[in-house]
Amino acid sequence: MSSQVAAMPRKTRGPWAVAFAKLATDRAAMASLAVFLIIVLACFSAPLYAKWAGTDPFASTLDAVIQVDGADVPVMEQSTEGLGLGYTPIGPTWRLGNYFLGADSQGRDVMARLLFGGLNSLLIAGAATIFTLIFGTLAGLIAGYFGGITDTVLSRLLDVLWAFPIYLLAISLSIVTIAQGIAIGPIEIQSGSLWLPIIIIGIVYIPYVARPIRGQVLALRHSEFVLAAINLGVPGWRILLRDILPNITTTLIVFVPLMMALNMLTESALSFLSIGVQPPAASWGTIIQDGQALLYTRPLVALVPGLAIAVSVMALNVFGDGLRDALDPRSKVRLGRD
Repeated sequence: MSSQVAAMPRKTRGPWAVAFAKLATDRAAMASLAVFLIIVLACFSAPLYAKWAGTDPFASTLDAVIQVDGADVPVMEQSTEGLGLGYTPIGPTWRLGNYFLGADSQGRDVMARLLFGGLNSLLIAGAATIFTLIFGTLAGLIAGYFGGITDTVLSRLLDVLWAFPIYLLAISLSIVTIAQGIAIGPIEIQSGSLWLPIIIIGIVYIPYVARPIRGQVLALRHSEFVLAAINLGVPGWRILLRDILPNITTTLIVFVPLMMALNMLTESALSFLSIGVQPPAASWGTIIQDGQALLYTRPLVALVPGLAIAVSVMALNVFGDGLRDALDPRSKVRLGRD
């Protein structure tokens, strides 16, 4: 009986199981993922918070009142110097039920705007990441596999985008499209749409995905299994989907948290400059801009969204490093010019 047990083959775990088991032992990566997921859940609960607090995060509430010690107190008050912030506490103020972080210069609930702004920032960063990965991967696959004039043309186009500093290119595209939107044939995107920053941010980072993918495809293009498929007459698109794409999947997965972090920073910068998310919508960048004039009296209006950006980006980067080490310890994937 013992000899039969010894002869039974041992079950081996696949590479994905090994990678995620290794990731699960990385405490820093898992803690960072937990922090980011908490932020995501909090932001997606924005409509519930606004309904519970009874505040509109997008409309000016110049005549709103709150209950303080049983008495109605105006959020905004009239003085000889004009309309200004009333008694609304800087926060936290759980006992008041709303205005947990106080009000901004237009009497809007800062906590509600923080959650809705975070929701927009996350949606834009996530959608821009998907946009970049789709078009960057397509460009890298086509350029690396087909080579020749196709590779030359695509590589030169990528070089043109690569030559511009990221923020300079993003600012330029935003300024061009902010007033009139985008109208190209059947595609029409109105000014103020969240799709504008999504597309702009997605475009500027395409070279940073396409170039590493192209390099990997060039190496795989001359591997034995790809050459064998070519000799058998397998169509190029099938080789790309069946043989090459699965071999670059780990790189694409590693790109996701790193791209999310970069996209959040870029969106916040554009919105801070008033060329990203447009009023009445909010993002963490627009809230920081609104809080500039209140730094000495209501510092939390600007500091809290700034802290949210910093924590989110740091959590994504730490998790991305752990994910890269788990999937491919030898990988040198970085999103930068070096």
